[in-house]
Amino acid sequence: MTRINNLETLLSSDDTTESIIELDNFISELCSYGENMDKLTEPQKQFYYNQCLEREINNGGFNQYFINSSGDFAHQTIQSLIAIGANTTADILQKAINQFPDKKVPQDRNERIEIVEQIEETATEIWEELDEKVFDYEDDLNTLNLSFVRQHKSDF
Repeated sequence: MTRINNLETLLSSDDTTESIIELDNFISELCSYGENMDKLTEPQKQFYYNQCLEREINNGGFNQYFINSSGDFAHQTIQSLIAIGANTTADILQKAINQFPDKKVPQDRNERIEIVEQIEETATEIWEELDEKVFDYEDDLNTLNLSFVRQHKSDF
């Protein structure tokens, strides 16, 4: 497993955002941006899922999250958020997932896009409200993710 050369430096940096970006870039490249998740350790996968959620919500909200490949991991992301202690964000994601039939987000992107198009009219208003709840940052995802990495350093 390839390691980040300056992991200790990143984990001790006062610039949490820059540390998260560097870790995210490393892990994203390692797994070919989600195409080869087998290259990641379990903690790396959890970090990746959390970062995908935050990246997509910040760029286009839950609608974008579910349409893009990040939505492949919606159900796993609930667990990865809980693993870092981001229970509020996990609850918000679950409410977004609940807009899907049977509260199940298909892993197949094409199937998921079809469903998003079907539910968009009613789901968008709810998703936009949930986007705002994420933007409240009740869970500081960057700090929680870095703490998680510190606890699982040997896996990074």
